[in-house]
Amino acid sequence: MIKREMYMKRIRPFIGTDLIKVMTGIRRCGKSVMLELIKEELLESGISQDQFISINFENLNFSHLQTAKALHDEITKRAAEINGKAYLFLDEIQEVKDWEKCINSLRVSLDCDIYITGSNAKLLSSELSTYLGGRYVEFIIYPFSFAEFLELYRSITPDIPFQECFQKYLSFGGMPYLANIRYEDAPSKLYLNDLYNSVQLKDIVKRNKIRDIDLLERIIAYVIANIGTTFSATSLSKFLKSEKRTVAPETILNYIKYCCDAYLFYQVKREDLQGKQILSSNEKYYIADHGIREAVFGGNMRDINLVLENIVYLELLRREYKVTVGRTGDKEIDFVCEKQGEKLYVQVAYLLASDETVQREFGVYDRIRDNYPKYVVSLDEFNMSRNGIKHRNIRDFLLEEKWN
Repeated sequence: MIKREMYMKRIRPFIGTDLIKVMTGIRRCGKSVMLELIKEELLESGISQDQFISINFENLNFSHLQTAKALHDEITKRAAEINGKAYLFLDEIQEVKDWEKCINSLRVSLDCDIYITGSNAKLLSSELSTYLGGRYVEFIIYPFSFAEFLELYRSITPDIPFQECFQKYLSFGGMPYLANIRYEDAPSKLYLNDLYNSVQLKDIVKRNKIRDIDLLERIIAYVIANIGTTFSATSLSKFLKSEKRTVAPETILNYIKYCCDAYLFYQVKREDLQGKQILSSNEKYYIADHGIREAVFGGNMRDINLVLENIVYLELLRREYKVTVGRTGDKEIDFVCEKQGEKLYVQVAYLLASDETVQREFGVYDRIRDNYPKYVVSLDEFNMSRNGIKHRNIRDFLLEEKWN
C-alpha cells in the first residue's frame, strides 16, 4: 500500500477536528485506501481500533442502512458502546438517501470524527452543502501520478529501465488496483474495461436516470477520441447528425456534465490572456485516467501528443493548480496554471523534431511579458531551453517536487 503522502499531508491537519473530511474522485481511484491510511495514523497515535465505525455502502451487507434514519440509528447505537471519541469511516456515501442530514446530525449529537468518500462531484453541490455549510473540507483523490506508479511498479519489477516504466504508464495509467494483477496486459485491460462500464452504469446512467444509453456512449466515445482538443456542443451535434442522430446541443452539454460529475472527464475553460476573461465556448476535456482510454478505445500511442497533455493536466490538478487554456492572439498555450497568487505556463509537445516545431512550441510565449516560469515539456532527452523558457523531459518534469 503506497502511503500517498501528497494527500496525507493535506488531510493530516484536520484529523481529530470536528470538520467533516470528504474525499471524492472517480470510482476505484484509491479513496478507500485513503481511509485505511488515516486509520493507520490514528492507531499509531494511540487511538484504539474499537473506536472505529467503518461502513462501505457498496457492500450489500449494509444495504439496510441506505437511508438517513437507518444509518443514524445504527451509528448512534454503536457509538454508545465506544469509550471516548468515535471515528466514522463511511465509504461511497452517495448510496445513502439524504446522507447529508444524517451526517450533520451525527456531527452535532456525537463526540465523533467523520470521514466520508463519494464518487460524484455533486456530493457537495450547493443544495447539500447547505446542511454542512462551512463544516467540511474536501479532498479530490486522483489515480496514481507517474511518481506513485513508478514506486509501485518498481516494487514489482525492480530492474526495469526508467523509460520502460514510462511506456507502461502510458499504456496502463494510474488505477491503483492494477498492481494487484502485476500490470499484466490482458487482466489489466479487462479490469479497466470493467471499471469504465461500472462508472458509466452506476455513476452516470443510474444516477442521472439516462434512458438513451446509445447516445451517451457515442458522446463519451467522441470526447475520449478528442481529449485535449477544443470542440463545441454544436460541432458534436453536427457530428452526431452525420451519424443519423439528431441531438440538441443542450442535451449534449448535460450528458458531458454528468460524465464530469462522475469524475470521468475534467473540463478546462479557455482564457483570453490579453483581455483577462474566460471564453464561453470551445472548452477542452481530459479523461481521469489515460489507461481507461487505452483499454476501452485504444490509440494512446497514435494520439501520444494528446495523451501526454492529459498526463500533464492531471499532474497539475494533483498539485492543486487552477488550470485554464490560454489564448494569446492566434496562439494557444496548453496550460495556464495558478495557485495562491503564483503562476506557471506549460506547453506540451511529443517531440521537438524540427525547427518549425521548436519555433511553434516556444513561440506561443512571444506575447507573454510577465516573469512567471514558462515550460515546454516533451519526450526529447536533450535540454533545449532558450530565451528564459525552460525545456524539460516530460518524465523528469512529472517527478520534480517543485516547479519554479
